Amino acid sequence: MIEPASIEASIRAALPCTHLEVRGDDGTHFEAVIVSPRFSGLTRVRQHQLVYAALGEGMRSDIHALSMQTFSPDEWAAR
Repeated sequence: MIEPASIEASIRAALPCTHLEVRGDDGTHFEAVIVSPRFSGLTRVRQHQLVYAALGEGMRSDIHALSMQTFSPDEWAAR
């Protein structure tokens, strides 16, 4: 069973984040809010692909579902 802190550590290791929250209480279903300057100018699909790449094999084997909201710092500030 994977913990939210482990997902957070994987994302932080791959992407510079100005804000990151990962929640989940059953070990397989998670929600994340991720703000990274790497997302600037990218489509939402490409942003999510960067997160999936950061999670690597864990996305295929340990994580059943990950609902995420991704933002560039400008998008985050404008909300």
